[in-house]
Formats: sequence, structure tokens, C-alpha cells
Amino acid sequence: MFTNKSYVLEVLKEKSFSKAAKNLYISQPSLSASIKRIEAKIGAPIFDRSTTPVSLTEIGQKYIDKALDIQKIEDEFTSYLNDELSIIKGDVKIGGSNLFSSYILPPMIAEFNKHYPATNFIMYEDKTQALVSRLADGEIDLFIDNVVETTENLTAHFYMTETILLAVPKSFRINERLTDFALSYEDIKQNLHAAPDFPSVSPALFKKEPFIFLKSANDTGKKARLLCKKYGITPRVIFETDQQVTAYNITSSGMGICFVSDTLIKKTRERIDVVYYKLGDPEAHRNICFYTKSNRYLSNACRKFIEMNTVGKDIN
Repeated sequence: MFTNKSYVLEVLKEKSFSKAAKNLYISQPSLSASIKRIEAKIGAPIFDRSTTPVSLTEIGQKYIDKALDIQKIEDEFTSYLNDELSIIKGDVKIGGSNLFSSYILPPMIAEFNKHYPATNFIMYEDKTQALVSRLADGEIDLFIDNVVETTENLTAHFYMTETILLAVPKSFRINERLTDFALSYEDIKQNLHAAPDFPSVSPALFKKEPFIFLKSANDTGKKARLLCKKYGITPRVIFETDQQVTAYNITSSGMGICFVSDTLIKKTRERIDVVYYKLGDPEAHRNICFYTKSNRYLSNACRKFIEMNTVGKDIN
């Protein structure tokens, strides 16, 4: 009954028999016949084929729930067997936001695969709360983020601390008054802003300038609003966006100031039309961590990946 559960799960994912058949490298008639045999054993249909796209019947939903339970058990047992054989191999299902998936994880994965070529990474790009849910449901093994509050269900493995800076278009005249505080791209690459004696600025100095903000659901957006409120300014926000890299690109075009992490600055190309300023406030710092589900079995590959990319200090 569950031998070909992967066929049913693929149809559910694609909402289409033809697309599922293509992904499974089998013909559509063969896929349809396989699912009909499962339905015959059950004695009821799994899919309602009268709807577009196809949908689950009530019994079909119950079948899916049990199929996913079986899949989790199989995955955990496969990981256990791999570990018993002391081989670092198998799938590592890892998640991250757009920033981490685009700029942080790829070089980490490439380096790991040099040492352990038998591993296969499956990456999930999503927003923080969705990643937390995926981890809780066992859909991913771990994810990297900078804003998750640890709970009894999550273990945080410390990766690094990042700093939020102000990015200001070089064309803005206010820069002429702040040359002693200005930082270049090369300064950021060399961590000059991290020096305790390097001078910082107050966001209040820029109260008359236009700002590009991230939406309040984003941690950088939350911190930007918090810092502005703390220093008594009501910023003139001319643009809001979901992604930090988008805000940074808009600033590079000369439209307005944005709050940006030194992580993004270092991992992307030089922006010759941008000047950076250090913010002397504790809120301008945050930890980046890998998160795993507490008390869940992790494969050797997952554990080794975390070990290679963290300082070995868990935050609970």
C-alpha cells in the first residue's frame, strides 16, 4: 500500500499527474496505473480527479499523513545506518533566507563537498518562520538565520556575529560633513568598523534624508525602526522592500539610505557610489546561528557540517 508512496507524494506536490510523471521519469499512464493500484488496495480514491488542479480526498489526506510518517522513519533509519557504517554521506536538508541561501551557504557547501563528496545538499530558501516550521515538521535538518529566539525545541549553534551599518549614497551632501566617520567597501572588508576606537554616528544626523526600509517582519527592518525611535527621529521612508539586498541595490542607485549588514557588504561586489557609517549601539549587532531541532537525531553529515562551520559553542 505504501511501497509507491513517493508517486502519490509527487502528484500531491505538483498537483498534476503529467508534471509528476516527468519528475519521476516514468510515463503518465504508468504513474496513473500505479496510483490506481494503491487506491484499489485502499478501496477508495486518494485524489479527486474532477477538480483542477487535482486535490486530495478525505481518505487521501489520511494516506498522505501516514506516508509522511513512514518517510520520516525511513529517513531517520537511513541516517542511523550511514552513521553506524562511519560514512559521512547522504542528504543534508538545509534552509536559509534569500541572503544566506545566495551568499553564505554556497561556499560552505562547496568546501564541505571537497572533503565529503558522498553528501548531497538539498536547499530550502524561505522566510524565518517558515524555516522554523519546516524544521519542526522534519522537512529540513537545519537552517541558518540571524533572528530566531531559541526555545526548548531549538538548539542554536553559533556561527558569527554580524554588524548593521548605515549605507548612504555617495552623492548625498551630508557625507561632506562626516568624512572622519566614513567607511569604504575595503574598510568593511578589513573589519575597520569593528575596531572599538573607530568613531560611530547617530541615526539622528540623517533625519532629513530619505530612507529605504525593509518591512517590519524582517529583523533588519525591526532594528531600523527601533534605532530611529531610540534616537528620536521619524525617518522619511520612500521605499519598503522584503529583501535586504534589494534595499542595498536601491541605495546604490542613489535613492536613499538603508540599514545593511556587514555580511551582505562583504559577500557582494563593491558599490563605489555608497559610503558606510558605523552605528554605536548594541542593537546594531546580532548573532548568526545554525538551528537544529532539540533532541532530534542528526546524521554524521549534518553534525560534521555544523562542526566545520561553527566555533563549537551552542546557545540554549
